[in-house]
Amino acid sequence: MTANDQSRLHIHIIGICGTFMGGLALIARELGYQVSGSDQNVYPPMSTQLEQQGIALMRGYRAENLDGAPDIVVIGNALSRGNPEVEAVLNRDLNYLSGPQWLAEHVLRHKWVLAVAGTHGKTTTTSMLSWILEYNGLKPGFLVGGIPVNFGVSARLGESDFFVIEADEYDCAFFDKRSKFVHYRPRTAVLNNLEYDHADIFEDLDAIKKQFHHLIRTIPGSGLIVAPAAEQHISDVLSMGCWTPVTRTAIGSESEWQADLLRSDGSAFTVCFQGKQQGEVSWNLTGLHNVSNALSAIAAARHVGIAPSDAVPALAQFKNVKRRMEVIIRKNGVTVYDDFAHHPTAIKTTLDGLRKQVGSEKIVAIVEPRSNTMRLGIHTQSLAESLTAADTAIVFQPDNLGWDLSCLKQYNDKIIFHNTLDDIIAMVKAETNKPCHVLLMSNGSFGGIYRRLQQEL
Repeated sequence: MTANDQSRLHIHIIGICGTFMGGLALIARELGYQVSGSDQNVYPPMSTQLEQQGIALMRGYRAENLDGAPDIVVIGNALSRGNPEVEAVLNRDLNYLSGPQWLAEHVLRHKWVLAVAGTHGKTTTTSMLSWILEYNGLKPGFLVGGIPVNFGVSARLGESDFFVIEADEYDCAFFDKRSKFVHYRPRTAVLNNLEYDHADIFEDLDAIKKQFHHLIRTIPGSGLIVAPAAEQHISDVLSMGCWTPVTRTAIGSESEWQADLLRSDGSAFTVCFQGKQQGEVSWNLTGLHNVSNALSAIAAARHVGIAPSDAVPALAQFKNVKRRMEVIIRKNGVTVYDDFAHHPTAIKTTLDGLRKQVGSEKIVAIVEPRSNTMRLGIHTQSLAESLTAADTAIVFQPDNLGWDLSCLKQYNDKIIFHNTLDDIIAMVKAETNKPCHVLLMSNGSFGGIYRRLQQEL
């Protein structure tokens, strides 16, 4: 299909403000489609990004959103039967498909796909890898579940045969319950880690391992899998059958790819490949998780021909992703960070990196248990223990949470619960009468607390 053909096509995306679907909208627009979309929750940074690109946003799900008779309707995985817009798609016999399927058929089919999978670190690693390729002149396409600051957009078509994608294990749509990443068919795959998550669709860890093995089945023998040596669950998946070479990474222990810390907070480290030092990374990021992410990105970049010595200087200029330890307030000795962490492991590693960076300075951690897994109460002890590095830990308990957070107290008596944003803001104001670090962690808008804190502080 030519660009002229595509310019006559109208694609409508239901659930357009999700990070994946919003990125898909940007790529469709680059291809020449007329793009529109609807969503129940329209908020920055995705809504701002879409509006800046001239994409029409419709608030709420309604049958009349489809009155423009789109040629293709892409339905997000948060939508289900009974939704009025979904019902209208079916009743009007419109052409519909999932986002991953559309991407696979219209963008990825003839690309060298570099996919980043895992429970944690997908967005950051995908951004790092995209930036390494960009820094070295490869002009890749990419789709990231966030907005990398180096690029300013979450997705683009690119100008080369390379496409870097965040490969999510979540399902595709109400009519396609496979994991998204099964559609992508990568030649280079990073498997960061594997833990139990998405309790709303996976009954246990083994169910997730099965989906990861389905991904491995799609990687060609001429491809490459990058995986940390210490991740036992990834090793379990590989032992189920693997037809692709695997390269391993490690921090401070012997491995084909090895990082050795120069500073304990992870802000500086050396990179070694097959026992030979390739360079030193010194950057603004902290945390061992980011060191591991960087090592994986460097290893994956080598597979497309970028020498580690050329990848290392790219990371010195990497500016992370919006909502990943993003400083939103810095005033009178108080620093407020916005972070996307929403799983106990991510919360723990993020806090650990901050603690090592700021030493004994006061840290106030605030968590919104918003993910489906959190809302089901799957993580209790691990959530409480993930907050031990904070001096004060506040967990938001809205009336519709569905479980009582008081059980966390038995594992961490520093945790305080509040069921209104007003109470949280009042407590933060009381805690910030002297220098401290306030870390807000949520995978959503957190009721607009970010803007309110900016006004109050």
